[in-house]
Order: sequence, then structure tokens, then C-alpha cells
Amino acid sequence: MNKESIYGLTLEQLTAWLLEHGHKKSRASAVWEWLYRKRVTSFAEMTGMNPDCVQLLEEHYVFQTMEEHVKQESADGTVKFLFRLQDGNLIETVLMRQKYGLSVCVTTQVGCNIGCSFCASGLLAKSRDLTSGEIVEQIMKVQLDLDQAGLGQKVSHVVVMGIGEPFDNFRHLLNFLITIKDHKGLAIAGKGITVSTSGLADKIREFADANMQVNLAISLHAPNNELRTQIMKINRAIPIEKLMPAIDYYLEKTNRRITLEYILLKDINDREEHALELAELIGDRRQLANVNLIPYNPVDEHSQYQRSERESVRAFFDTLKKQGVSVSTRLEHGVDIDAACGQLRSKQIKKTKGKAEVQAAQFPG
Repeated sequence: MNKESIYGLTLEQLTAWLLEHGHKKSRASAVWEWLYRKRVTSFAEMTGMNPDCVQLLEEHYVFQTMEEHVKQESADGTVKFLFRLQDGNLIETVLMRQKYGLSVCVTTQVGCNIGCSFCASGLLAKSRDLTSGEIVEQIMKVQLDLDQAGLGQKVSHVVVMGIGEPFDNFRHLLNFLITIKDHKGLAIAGKGITVSTSGLADKIREFADANMQVNLAISLHAPNNELRTQIMKINRAIPIEKLMPAIDYYLEKTNRRITLEYILLKDINDREEHALELAELIGDRRQLANVNLIPYNPVDEHSQYQRSERESVRAFFDTLKKQGVSVSTRLEHGVDIDAACGQLRSKQIKKTKGKAEVQAAQFPG
């Protein structure tokens, strides 16, 4: 049986666990510092620690639950990692170099069941949730890679927008956020963390109640039910009239701005009438909402969609502006290295399957 990741414990959980096993509370803080400030990669490196405490940790936990399978670097400095988990599954993590710092996009599930018709991540159905330790370890893998470069660079921002629906893995998501925010550890500021959801209304309310003090982004992508259902099957279960009250609850409870993500698809959702309808949908939420227009990354399996023309993007942007809606356009990263979330993973799986089929043909049983 595989041991659990040491990164799966929050500081509070680690403290409670060590106390239960007869160790002092102060030892938890020392272990935490070794993990996230000194960033050791084995228990043996925790020199000066109580040897019984170190041995206990080693008996129950591990550092490595994934290994680097593929690493690609873009001309713009974006780095995409494909990690292989202990059970053989593959996940993606991306480092993006922004003007404001280094941002890491993490994955929360193996595959995705939301089924957005434009998305590469949803090409493969969800097989399981990631543990909080596996999500934290993605950050640590990237940070250790930066450490090896010796430039003193540190991950300053995190976006939970990789493969999977974060709110469908709610408990592990919260543990992850608590861990990376802890001021004694990685100390990533809440204002530098954004969680994206396809719109699970009940979880949006629960997230508001959790008061995590991080940013929330909603994948909207359409201004009406007919169009949203066409491109996002989640809208059948949670239509806009259920989603918007949940957003209202979040805004009232937290008084924090939200981002409404909108992928522009040529001749599908990018016309002026859609922009006007979107502005009407946002209504009096304008003060606490920003629309983020996202260029579409073409996916071979979804050839029915194409990227909107620049003129259409500009017109959509200008229409929202004239309606008093706060709007921005997402900068692209890693276009030359399978930039769309899930593309690298799906291509590697196809490649592996292709090799297996060739071998089966060459060496029939």
C-alpha cells in the first residue's frame, strides 16, 4: 500500500498528528519549515530533528508521489510539466511567467466529467480526484525546479484551472489552499490565488462560507441557457437561473470581485448581440465582476470550433466597455507547446496507446 504524501497535511493537521503520537507541538513547526522554507526532498535531510520524530514520519509518509514524465518549455518561458502519478495516471502542471510574478496552474482531478464541448481536458473522463498532497506537490515540483536554476525565483501566484473541476474535489481543494497560504510555509498570498469553477452552484455557496480569501473565477462562456447548454453540458443540471443566485450569494457574503471567464468561439458566442446580452445578464453586479475574454486554443477533436477573429474580439470588448462592464483579455502563454489544458496529456496517452497497438500487431499473443 502506498504511503500518503507529507504535503497532504495542513500545519494544523500535522500538529495534531504529531501530538497524537507523543511529540511536542514545536516539532510540527520545525517539520513545516523543513518542508516549505528549506524545501528538503527527504526526511533524512531533516538534520537536528528528533530522530524518533523523523523515523515516525518516514514510516507513514513520503515526499514523492509523482515523477516528471515530460517537460516542455515555450519560447515565451512558459513551462509545461506532465507528471506521472503512482497509479500511472498523467496530469499537467504549467508554470507561466507573468509581469507580476511566477504563476503555476495546477490540476485537481485525473480527467474531467464536466464535458465542455470545446475543452481538451474533458476528452478523457474523470477517473479519480487528486489528494491535497498531490495538488500541493505540483507546486513543490515547480518550485524545486526553480530552486535548481539558482536564480532565487519563487512561485508567487497560483491558478486552479488545470484538468478537472476543482469544486468537484472540494475537501482536498480547501486543504491545498490552506497549505499554500500558510504564512510559515510557502506563504502565497490569497490575492495571488484564483480558483476556477464551471459553476457548481451549491459549492460556490459553500466556498463563500469557507471564507478562503482567494479569488474566484466562473466559467460562463455564454450569456443564455440555449447557447451555454450547447457548449457546456453542466448547464443542463445547473442553468444560468441557478448559477446567478449562487454568484449573488458569494458576492454578498465575501464582498470580493469575481471573474466571469468567456472563451470566444468564432460565430458561436462572439457577436455583438452576445456581448449586449452578457452585459444585461451581469446587470447591477458590474461593481464586483470582471469579464475575462479568453482566446480559444484549437483542439483536433473539437474541429467544429475556431478562434474568433481579432476584429470580433475587439468589437466584443468595446461593446462590453460601452455598457459599463469591466473587461480584460487573457494573455496567451505557451502557444507553441500544446497550450490548451489537457492537450499534452491526451497526446501522450494516444502515443502510448499507439505504441501498444503496434507492439500487439508485431508480437501477437
